[in-house]
Amino acid sequence: MLCRIDCLRDVMDMDKRDLALDLLPGAWRDAAEKVGWAEAEEIRLRLGRAPALLLAGSERVFRQEPVTEEQLQRILEKATGASMHAAVQGLSEGYVSYRGLRIGVCGTAVTREGKVSAFRHLSSLAVRIPKECRGICDEAAEALLRWGFRNTLVSGPPGAGKTTALRELIRRLSDSGLRLGVADERNELSAQDETGTCFDLGRCSDVICGVPKAEAAMMLLRGMNPQILAMDEITARKDGEALRRVYGCGVGILASVHSADPRKETGGQARTLLDQGLFSQLLIIRQEGARRRYTLEKWPP
Repeated sequence: MLCRIDCLRDVMDMDKRDLALDLLPGAWRDAAEKVGWAEAEEIRLRLGRAPALLLAGSERVFRQEPVTEEQLQRILEKATGASMHAAVQGLSEGYVSYRGLRIGVCGTAVTREGKVSAFRHLSSLAVRIPKECRGICDEAAEALLRWGFRNTLVSGPPGAGKTTALRELIRRLSDSGLRLGVADERNELSAQDETGTCFDLGRCSDVICGVPKAEAAMMLLRGMNPQILAMDEITARKDGEALRRVYGCGVGILASVHSADPRKETGGQARTLLDQGLFSQLLIIRQEGARRRYTLEKWPP
């Protein structure tokens, strides 16, 4: 199934785009809006380089003035409320979560007890702009609903749109009447913030944000009686162990993983989960220029 990257321009999308734009210095905002801001997927900022937007998989410079470390620091301070201490958990994973925006951070790290606690010098920031894209994987969603849900793993390389596709599948399944427990560790699926706004995850979804996925999965199992448990980006071994416990409880699993094609892997988390029989379907996402292809396949083949 081949789909254009066309998203509904609703209030929530506008809110998140405005939120990301507001992080930039005032002089940069007009320049960013003139080079296709409505379609931007990320803001890419690198020390000593011109700031750029990620558009359809390619970076486009929107201002020639090179980025300074002071500007990087101010943006990060704004995103963390000038409290890097509050962002320590995310920083240890290389990012800061800001009202549903994920901000990747690079630089010279400060470590305590083997974990990153701060950055002494910043060299790069990547502000990912989440969007609600209804209809992008309709064929896969219809198949999941038509034949009854089977454990499904969404896979694709970084930036392929796994979170966006997972969000849409959650909404479709939830609106069909299935109870979904969503372990949203980085607050990217729901993008909840203090104003009460969030992406639509369907009428029967229960969401836990800001808790490590493995812990959130157990909390949802104990407290919310889900029929399907959903989580984004399975990376750590403990996440896989949590999924095995979920599987043993007879609860359905919907998850995503970084992998261009787990069928071709000889090891790694994705292939391990497949070989252990936790998933019976793969939704593989491939980016082809300004389009993305969604292919739903049975596992094993």
